[in-house]
Amino acid sequence: MTHELAVWLSGERVGTLSLAQGRLCFQYDPTWLARADALPLSCSLPLQAAPFDAQQARPFFAGLLPEGTQRRLIAQQLQVSRQNDFALLDGIGGECAGAVALLAPGQPLPRPEDGDDVQWLCEEEVLALLDELPLRPMLAGKDGLRLSLAGAQEKLPVVFDGTRIGLPRNGAPSSHILKPAIRTLADTVNNEGFCLALAEAMQFQAARAQVRAVQGRAFLLVERYDRRARAGGLRQRLHQEDFCQALGIVPEMKYQNEGGPGWAQCFELLRRSTRPGAPQVLRLFDYVIFNALIGNHDAHAKNFSLLYTENGAVLAPLYDVVSTAVYPHLTPKMAMKIGGKYKFDDVRARHWERFAEATGMGKAQAKKRILTVAKALPTCARAVQSDPTLGFADCEIAAQIVRLIEQRCALTTQRLTTAAT
Repeated sequence: MTHELAVWLSGERVGTLSLAQGRLCFQYDPTWLARADALPLSCSLPLQAAPFDAQQARPFFAGLLPEGTQRRLIAQQLQVSRQNDFALLDGIGGECAGAVALLAPGQPLPRPEDGDDVQWLCEEEVLALLDELPLRPMLAGKDGLRLSLAGAQEKLPVVFDGTRIGLPRNGAPSSHILKPAIRTLADTVNNEGFCLALAEAMQFQAARAQVRAVQGRAFLLVERYDRRARAGGLRQRLHQEDFCQALGIVPEMKYQNEGGPGWAQCFELLRRSTRPGAPQVLRLFDYVIFNALIGNHDAHAKNFSLLYTENGAVLAPLYDVVSTAVYPHLTPKMAMKIGGKYKFDDVRARHWERFAEATGMGKAQAKKRILTVAKALPTCARAVQSDPTLGFADCEIAAQIVRLIEQRCALTTQRLTTAAT
């Protein structure tokens, strides 16, 4: 028996995802292929009449789903196997990252005027939601909710109007991602909030976020860069895909030491997917430096994305930026090697040079940019921490990150300048 889901992109049906004898298959609709403005769903799924088999299709579609414990708990709620990508997408694939929605055949896509179908929550309901998320990720199985975001961390697509938080229902687009504290790590809410504020202060493009609290319970609200406000308060989905999806790599292999992408593959993807590619390459280079200097060791390929705009693909803003190095019990290994080294403390001038070569950057240009960021970042970090309007002045985790940044920037500057003499 064959099961099917209609695949929609930006409000248009583009193909069918099917499951037959336990194997996924994706095929573009002929009507979509016949359109002059037809776009591929993914860099890894180019426009073609022939179907894509499970090996070809799974990286993109599995990449829409939560991972790890979140995936296991959702499978339990839906009473399906955790290995069954199709059943999970059937259960929660209505509101995904980007502009993709998966619906039962014949089920109409919600109309734009339905975009305000929001269940607004009072404070007590927000607290109840925070309590429920660890047991029911994405609120899987709740009536009218089919929400999915990739990643292992607890999170939930929500609508935020500046005052109220609500749940998007019946396919309505969300506007923000709500991220509760990670229970096993100290103050991850302020950690990520501070790191994103610092990226913005450094004039890097980053997802906008704000730390909020309800009756003493803190959480982060991250504005979705893949949603755009339209007239009348309606929201438009923008398509995006993470680097693993674009490279055709399954989420289980997102780390380089598991066979996942390295920086060379990521930079090559940008060069061939964006026009002009040089500005996007320079932005990604800044992202690498920034993540290394703030101690974000979890900067794997699923934490970088392509965002598809009217003018073509661009590098998406920074997101999921946390200083993991401030937690001594977490691994000191970075998700992707810099010049052959996984540990930041092992990265010397020659490794930055190897990294620059592998990513197609000139050595002199790369060194100049690394030093520029390393010299500016500590001052900027102290300014962000002390700014009373940002809320990190009395935040211990922010103070720890600032100290770590100062140490890493001083070490990097010393190693790069010493090597030149």
